[in-house]
Amino acid sequence: MKTSRVSFAAALAAGSVLVLSGTAFAHVGVQPGEAAKGGYATINFKVPNERDNASTTQLEVNFPTDQPLTSVMPQDVPGWTVTVEKSKLDKPLSVHGKQINEAVTKVTWAGGKIEPGKFQQFPLSVGKLPENADQMVFKSIQTYDNGEVVRWIEEPVAGAAEPQNPAPVLKLTAPQGDDHHGAAKTDEAKNTDKGAEHGHDQAASGGSDTTARALGIAGIVVGLGGVAFGIASRRRSA
Repeated sequence: MKTSRVSFAAALAAGSVLVLSGTAFAHVGVQPGEAAKGGYATINFKVPNERDNASTTQLEVNFPTDQPLTSVMPQDVPGWTVTVEKSKLDKPLSVHGKQINEAVTKVTWAGGKIEPGKFQQFPLSVGKLPENADQMVFKSIQTYDNGEVVRWIEEPVAGAAEPQNPAPVLKLTAPQGDDHHGAAKTDEAKNTDKGAEHGHDQAASGGSDTTARALGIAGIVVGLGGVAFGIASRRRSA
């Protein structure tokens, strides 16, 4: 009886974990989840279908107006139509010597269908990412074919529990150094090592040749000495 109760409790706990995990992760998110500050990146908005009796038919992603991006290019997704909306900037941006007066504020995918138990990814190439921020929040709206609308617009707060409807967040990290310079230094070091090894081989080879020559000369001298000794012995005997 005791064993049965323990087994039932364990099964109940495992089921609760699965339910909670499904709830926590079944929302619109951005992948890979982080990108370098001041650079360009390809990101995907992953949209799972949370309903058993309805399909997702539209996704609207809003871009933060205080972090304008001058380049937002969607990749075609079969079966979906994408619309990119731009708005005037209060303060023009200077990019590669050109003045940019507008930026993308919204991207909407519609016309397709994400059926129950499935998900869809919507890729974007974005940049130039902010240099003075640690994250970008993309408030999104998911629409179902039964008329239901889910607003993923709640901004996560550090140290607090995840919101009921969290907005997708792209973390911005410090850019990495130029790996090419590091590779050049490594190649240079390898060449230096190879040169040192070659010099060592030459020195070793030269040392071996000198030793061989010395031994050869010594052998000749010993041989000549033996011949002279033999001649002298014959003369004495005669």
